[in-house]
Amino acid sequence: MPTQTAPIADPELLATQWRDLLEAEPKLRIRDAADRLGVSEANLLELSLGRGVTRLSGSLTDLFGRVGELGRCMALTRNEAAVHERTGEYQEISFGGHGGLVLGPDIDLRLFPKKWSTAYAVIDEEAKPTRRSLQFFDKNGLAAHKIYLRDEEKVEAFNALVSDFSEEGAAGLTYFEPRKPAKDERPDVEIDISGFQEAWLGMKDTHDFFMICHKFGVSRTQALRLAPEGHALEVANHSFRNALEKARDGELPIMVFVSSAGVIQIHTGPVKKLMEYGDWFNVMDPDFNLHVLETAIASTWIVRKPTEDGIVTSLELFDAEGESILLMFGARKPGKPELPEWTRLTEELLQTSS
Repeated sequence: MPTQTAPIADPELLATQWRDLLEAEPKLRIRDAADRLGVSEANLLELSLGRGVTRLSGSLTDLFGRVGELGRCMALTRNEAAVHERTGEYQEISFGGHGGLVLGPDIDLRLFPKKWSTAYAVIDEEAKPTRRSLQFFDKNGLAAHKIYLRDEEKVEAFNALVSDFSEEGAAGLTYFEPRKPAKDERPDVEIDISGFQEAWLGMKDTHDFFMICHKFGVSRTQALRLAPEGHALEVANHSFRNALEKARDGELPIMVFVSSAGVIQIHTGPVKKLMEYGDWFNVMDPDFNLHVLETAIASTWIVRKPTEDGIVTSLELFDAEGESILLMFGARKPGKPELPEWTRLTEELLQTSS
């Protein structure tokens, strides 16, 4: 976790430290390098301002609202233990109230722009072919979402978008707030457990869960521990891998949700090519890649939530701080019941985990 507590005093020294780190570990990703150096990922990016990196200004929602002009792109959203990559076009982009949506058939996002802080255009000419991206960051300098151009015919559109939003006249590195440690849970004895369980059983939509947690002052994992009997069951951490394998073998379409601080990215469809690489377990399909750091999975739960369409079951992964790594569901749309094949899959996970 970055420990930056003040503006970067010596950018040249930081640049030297990063360069030395890359010479020792050429494949080290920028997010991991930032953690090592005790700064934010965005600050490392800013070391290249004017040399392939452009800080963007103006309304970030206006900027995001135009990414549909870029044609086929790769959308990337990640947290500490999961990376979700989906290729397609940004379609049906809208903002209103507290958030935004992207509702295309390939790229499906829930956006929380109030958590965004800044954005950059990045052109990496060392990559072959040249890699162009728009990158959105939160107030801690962590990447909320990255958009990689895939359509070479849209380079002019990319350049025009960058020109329209380029920041002029600003210099120096941005100060990003240090990340705060996770809040301690309230003791269970202070929770209205019976009221919480009654609210759980009265849910009409899976989205009600977040409001209920807030109302009763419980963390996500505490909510699962205090759930009504049979509605949240902890299973072995290898259940995540088993679920993907069962979905692949049964050609079962699933939904995979991965969240950053400011974006939720969703894949809906089958998974086919599964691979283990070091500590990571991966989906490596043409338009969907998922990378999960299995050693970071601290707990795994099968969760059952009532809705107007019947019980909806999820497989939920959490890290040691109780932060969500990912959620997995059977593919479904509002107004439709859960796929019986997914229900059976989760029941099989319970049997093999006991």
